Amino acid sequence: MAEFDVVVLGTGLKECILSGLLSICGKKVLHIDQNPHYGGEGASISPLEELYKRFQVPGPPKGMGQGKEWTIDLIPKFLLSNGEHLARQFMGILVIHCVLLLYVTGQLVKMLLYTEVTRYLDFKVVEGSYVYQAGKIHKVPVTEADTQASDLMGMFDKRRFRKLLLFVLNFDEHDPRTFLDMDPNRTTMRDVFRHFDLGTDAVEFTGHALALQSGDDYLDQPCLQTLKRIKLYSDSLARYDHSPYLYPLYGLGELPQGFARLSSQNGGKYLQNRKVDDIIIESGRVVGVKSHGEVFRCKQLLCDPSYAPGRVRKVGRVIRVICLLNHPIRNTHDAKSCHIIIPHTQVQRKSDIYVCMVSFGHNVAPEGKYIAVVSTNVETSNPEKEVQTGLALLEPIMQKFISITDLMVPTDDGRRSQIFVSRSYDATTHSETECEDIKDLFRHMTGAEFSFEDFQRDSEADD
Repeated sequence: MAEFDVVVLGTGLKECILSGLLSICGKKVLHIDQNPHYGGEGASISPLEELYKRFQVPGPPKGMGQGKEWTIDLIPKFLLSNGEHLARQFMGILVIHCVLLLYVTGQLVKMLLYTEVTRYLDFKVVEGSYVYQAGKIHKVPVTEADTQASDLMGMFDKRRFRKLLLFVLNFDEHDPRTFLDMDPNRTTMRDVFRHFDLGTDAVEFTGHALALQSGDDYLDQPCLQTLKRIKLYSDSLARYDHSPYLYPLYGLGELPQGFARLSSQNGGKYLQNRKVDDIIIESGRVVGVKSHGEVFRCKQLLCDPSYAPGRVRKVGRVIRVICLLNHPIRNTHDAKSCHIIIPHTQVQRKSDIYVCMVSFGHNVAPEGKYIAVVSTNVETSNPEKEVQTGLALLEPIMQKFISITDLMVPTDDGRRSQIFVSRSYDATTHSETECEDIKDLFRHMTGAEFSFEDFQRDSEADD
C-alpha cells in the first residue's frame, strides 16, 4: 500500500502551485485528477470545437478560422507584476525567467521567481487598463501625462490626485517619516482620501481600478494594504508603460502544468483521469484516498471543492460570459488586449463588473479574432441582465457562452481533519484573492508562514 505525506486532488492552478511548494518542502506528494486535462474549473479549452461542445452550442460556424488556433481560458486571470522579476524585452514580447501569477507583494512573488517553474515563459503586456464612468470607458490614469489628459477628474482633483500618488510612491511602511502623520495601521483609507480632499469620482477609480478593491469595505479599514496595492499597480505600470498587466502567450493553460512539473522534479507522483472512490477517515482525520480500488495512505489531503462537497458551503454565485468577437472593444484605441473595471456604484450594484479581452495578439485566436470575458457576482434572479453593461461594450458579439457557478468556501480551516479545501475562483480578473487562499492553505498545512529565504536556501542547497 503506497504511503504519502500529502495527496492532492484536482489540477487547478492553486492545487498545482501548492503541490509544487510542498514538494520543495520535502513532502512526498501524490496528485490525482479525475479529468484527463489540467486546470480543473479554470482549464484552457482548445480547439474551438471543444468550447462549443462543452456549452452544448451548435457550431462553430464558418469564418471562425481553424479551431486549433483558438485557446479559451474558462477563468482568465490577468497577471500583475511588481517589478521583482528578471525580464528582457524582445520585439514586444517579455521572456520571463519565472512565473508571475499572483497579485501579491513581497515574499510570495519572490518565491515564484526563484522556483523557476519554467525556464522561460513568453508573456506579452496587456495593451490597456480602463475604468467605466458616466456611461463610457476611460484609461486609468497613473502617470503625469495620463492624469493631465484624463477627463475622469476636474482640474482641482487632478492636483489632489497627483499629491496622493506622490504620497503613495514615497510611502514606506517601515519609515514613519513617509506617513504624513497618518498611522497606516490605524488611519482608514477614507481618512486618507479626506486628507487629500479627493472627490467622489477620484476616490472610486482609485479604490477600484488602482487598488483593485471589489467593494467599499476597504474605506473603513486601515489604509496599509490599500496603499500597498496602489503602489504595486503604479510600480507595475511604470515598468510596462501601457498597463500593469501581463498575460501569457497561448493562454494560462501551461501554468498548472509548470507547477506540476516542479512537483515531479521534486519526487511528486501524478495520476490523471482517475476517479476518486472515497476519502478514508479514521478518528476524524484523513488517512487515505481510494481510487480505482487502490488505497493511497496519506497524512494530509488538499483538494478543490468538487472533491469534498460535504466540507464546503455556498456563499454566492459567479456569472462569466465568454464572448467571441471579430473587432476590438470600442474606445480602447484598437487595443488587442485590455482590462476594464465597471465600479459597482456606476451600475447601482453591490459588486464590480470585470471585462478582460485578449486576442490573436497573445496567440489565443486567429488573426482578427478576439476573446472577451465579462464576470461579476450574481445578485439577482436574472444574472445575464446584471452583466449587460459589460456586454454592451463588446457589441456586436459573434457568440456568447454563459456559465453560472457556485462560489464555495471551506467550512473550516482543515487543521482538525487534515483535509484542506481551496476556495472557488471569484469573479475578479486578477489573482489577488487566489493568492490569499494559497497563502492561507500553505500556513494551515505547514504551520508556518511562507518564507522566501527558506526556499532560496533550498535552491542553493540543490545547486
